[in-house]
Parts: sequence; C-alpha cells; structure tokens
Amino acid sequence: MVKNKVSLYFHIPFCTKKCPYCHFYVIPNRLSHHKLLSESIALEWQKQLPLLKNKEIVSIYFGGGTPALFGGIEEILKNISRGPDCEITIEANPEEITLDLLTHFRAIGINRLSLGVQSLDDRSLQTLERVHSADKAKEAIHNAKKAGFENVSIDLMYDLPGQTEESFRYTLNQLSALPIHHISLYNLTIEPHTSFYKRQVQTPAPELSLRLLTAAVEKFKELGFERYEISAFALPNHKSLHNLGYWTARPFLGFGPSAFSYWSNKRFRNVANINRYAKQLKENLSAVDFEEELTYPANVKELFAVKIRLKEGANLHEFELPDETLTAIEKLKYLELLKEENFQIQLTERGMLFYDTVAAEII
Repeated sequence: MVKNKVSLYFHIPFCTKKCPYCHFYVIPNRLSHHKLLSESIALEWQKQLPLLKNKEIVSIYFGGGTPALFGGIEEILKNISRGPDCEITIEANPEEITLDLLTHFRAIGINRLSLGVQSLDDRSLQTLERVHSADKAKEAIHNAKKAGFENVSIDLMYDLPGQTEESFRYTLNQLSALPIHHISLYNLTIEPHTSFYKRQVQTPAPELSLRLLTAAVEKFKELGFERYEISAFALPNHKSLHNLGYWTARPFLGFGPSAFSYWSNKRFRNVANINRYAKQLKENLSAVDFEEELTYPANVKELFAVKIRLKEGANLHEFELPDETLTAIEKLKYLELLKEENFQIQLTERGMLFYDTVAAEII
C-alpha cells in the first residue's frame, strides 16, 4: 500500500533572550517550562497519533524559539515511527551549541541542522542584538561538520539598519570557507509588537535593498547554490524537504504552543500560551484556538500563489483556476513578472523581486 506522505513540526518556544525583531511565540528558558512542555507534547502526540495511521513521515522539524535548548527532543523522537530517509531538522543558535551537543543530536537521529547565523559581520550582529559573534557562528558550523552533519543550513539576513553593500559583502565573501549546504535568505521586516517596531527602527531604502539582494543571489550562484525558492538556496541534493512541503501543500501536524498544522485541507493553530496549551491537553480538550478551511476558488488561488514561489513554478493543468485568476496571470505575463512554457507558470527574475505584487494579483 502506498502511504500518504506527511510532515511533523514541533514548536519549542524557549529562548535565553528574545531578539528585537522576533514576532514568534517564545518564553524564558526555565526548567519548569521544559517539564510542562514535555508532558504536554506527550499528551498531544497520543491525541493526534490516530491521524498518522498509514502515513509516511518524510520530515520532522524542531523550530522555535531555540529547540537546541530543550532536553526532551530524544524522548519525542523515540515515539515516532519513521523511515530511514526521514529528514529531521533542528534549529539552533551558534552560542548555545557545543561539539558534544551536536554529536548527541546526530546520535539520536537528527540529520539536518539549521543555524541562526544572520550575519558574519560583528557590527550587524550587534545591531540585531544577537548574543553570538561571527567567530562563534563559524565555530558552530565547523563543529557541525566534525559531529557528522552533512546537511547544514544557515539563516542570513539583509536590509539591516545601517547595513551597507560593503558590510554585507563582507559576510558573503566568508561563505566559501564554510561547510554549509543550504542558505535561507531573509530581509529584515519590522513586525508589529516587536521591540524594533516600538523603537521605529528604519531599514535601508528600496534601492539599496535591491543591490543587497542582487549581491547575495550572485554570490550564492557563484558558490554553486541553486535558488530553488524565492528565499531558499541549496547545493545539489540539499533542498529542504520539510519546507518543500509547505510550498506544495503536503499535510503536516504541528505540536507545541502556537504550532500551526495543515491537515485534511484545514489550517489550524494551537493556543500561543504554554499554560493554557498544557491545561487544555490535561483536560483532554483540543489545544487549537484557530481553524480555517478555504473553499473554492480561494483554496486553489492560494495554493497556486504559494507554489510559484518555487523556481519550477506551477502547471496550469494541475489547477482549476477561475477566469479572473487566468486573466490576472496574463496581465502578470505582460508585465514580465511571470513567464509560461508548456503551461508551466514561473516567476521571472523580476517577478521574484516583486512576489508580493504577484501574489496579491492572483489571490
């Protein structure tokens, strides 16, 4: 019997310090919280386990927060039946991992590491109020290789306050010496309810932002990284299997406070409060506080808009798009934001720069 492929996401909300640009649900790194989370995830796992019958788990992702701080990862993995090729990722910050910890992660089955590097320029790291230094980030990457990781991803950010082309190129020029296999590139966005938002922090002008992005894309290509999605670059055979699921509507279950799920064409989210999350599960109640099911044509419009984030794009024959969306696609082709070949719709280079405009037209 062919099993349906699915993914799992575990939100581990602990942080030693909340970054001023972070808008995710995070809480202080306390042992009492660790115990509560372990007990609650175990309850949620038992509650959701029937959904996984006859399913093949192809990826597991521990995000946060800083899941590397959490001592309950091994216990979670022990309870999950998975194939030998399952991609298992853990996020970590450079200042919080050691060679011994990385070796432990490999020993319990984790085969992909995602490091929150953000920059290899100490001035930029200070602007972001990150705890680690550039040297610490490089040490963490090299330790990952020593521990046996053959799939290391790093996060890099641009559009930082006060960032210049020179300072960003300083980061880019150090990448060739590092044993990394995947890069997620993000521009800093000032989200409401963050410290940067309250302080009215300003990011670079659009003209400089474009030059920074162009410099990164060119450097990654030079180093052999393929841009397989707007913000994702990978060496051959190192695309993120887990993230590909998000862009192609693979079902996934989320565990932990604030974790999202996508299952049976429904999106739902757990309550973003560890105490309420724990209380509801202990009382054998659902931890979900938000649920949404898109109906036609909103569901196909959204999936189409998400799928064209991928370099390969989306095939029109796979979607029953309404006439207004087909008209919008023709308009976007005329504006040279989309291109079409054999019914395959893809973003142009220009379209990748203005994806938000493209998505708004389609949805």
